[in-house]
Amino acid sequence: MSSYRSTIRELVITPSNLLTFDEIRRGDWKVDDQAWESALRFCQQWLNGQEYFTLNTSGSTGPPKEIRVHRELMRKSAAATKKQLGLRLGCVLLCNLNTDMIAGKMMLVRAMEWKGLLLLSTPSSVISSPISDMDIDFGAVVPMQLQASLENADGFKMLNRIANLLVGGAPTPPTLRQKTKSLKGRVYQTFGMTETVSHIALADLKAPGPLLYKALPGVKLSLSESGTLVIKAPMAIAKTIYTKDVVTFVGDNTFEWQGRADFVVNSGGVKLYPEVIEAEIEPYWRKYFPHNRYFIWKVADSLLGEALLLVTEGVTTKNPDLNDFLITINLHLPKYHIPKQIFTVDTFKMTSSSKINKPETLKPFLK
Repeated sequence: MSSYRSTIRELVITPSNLLTFDEIRRGDWKVDDQAWESALRFCQQWLNGQEYFTLNTSGSTGPPKEIRVHRELMRKSAAATKKQLGLRLGCVLLCNLNTDMIAGKMMLVRAMEWKGLLLLSTPSSVISSPISDMDIDFGAVVPMQLQASLENADGFKMLNRIANLLVGGAPTPPTLRQKTKSLKGRVYQTFGMTETVSHIALADLKAPGPLLYKALPGVKLSLSESGTLVIKAPMAIAKTIYTKDVVTFVGDNTFEWQGRADFVVNSGGVKLYPEVIEAEIEPYWRKYFPHNRYFIWKVADSLLGEALLLVTEGVTTKNPDLNDFLITINLHLPKYHIPKQIFTVDTFKMTSSSKINKPETLKPFLK
């Protein structure tokens, strides 16, 4: 199968189909899976020159919404990624993402714009390919897929076939970031949103030190008067995008992400960013609860105004390891970074792009 790399371009391969771009352009396919039907229909519209497409936001930071985007913006996004990573026309791409969302749709666009060979697999926790022995130039996963694939023999082999791997949709925990160093290829955390038509900056997950994001070619970054990130990008839906992301610049168009300004916890006059606290807690949490998830939220507090809330999935206060965990973080973290309350739910709710939907998870309980 490795001969495909040098002899075949403009091809989409699924577990049940092998289709040329010309066949897709004509609508010459038969599939039983609705997900494949939707993905191939999008490809057909793209290949036939449709100008506008509707993209769906994930709903992780607000109500889900639809955004109408011109194809030229998506083309510019694909071109910037290709240039940043030094990829070539005719490269091999692997998509294990939901193609109804922007990250998955952009994998389809990149394959078509790069005249590539696209390996299209059903989204699952452990990534796979319809051709398991083919080396891959470019792929993308969410952190949950990266974690599961690193812990699975077949998934690990597949990851090691990918020369350039993007990790997006949610921050990568520190312990997971450390595990990426065992992979052969380059691994990048993405920064972006639907309004910027996928990512506008990449951070090398295998590099030492703090995670530093470098803007893609053509992207200009600055800070607003309130200290939040401002984006001017050729692929964005507006000339200027005013975000609610708090960042620290460490060079020209390079930054360290701190958290969201619209989700800051003001605890006794100290501003705390839940995402930062989650990253600090994560190594200690994994020591005691390697198979359980958690996140940080906030609750009203009569003394502090607001306090940190630790929300766990299936770990109750009756678990004896929880007390040891709390003792450990009290020894290692600043006192303001220690959660004041703990709340447990049976199962976290997820967005369609595989992020933890924190508001929906807590909605039935915190009113």
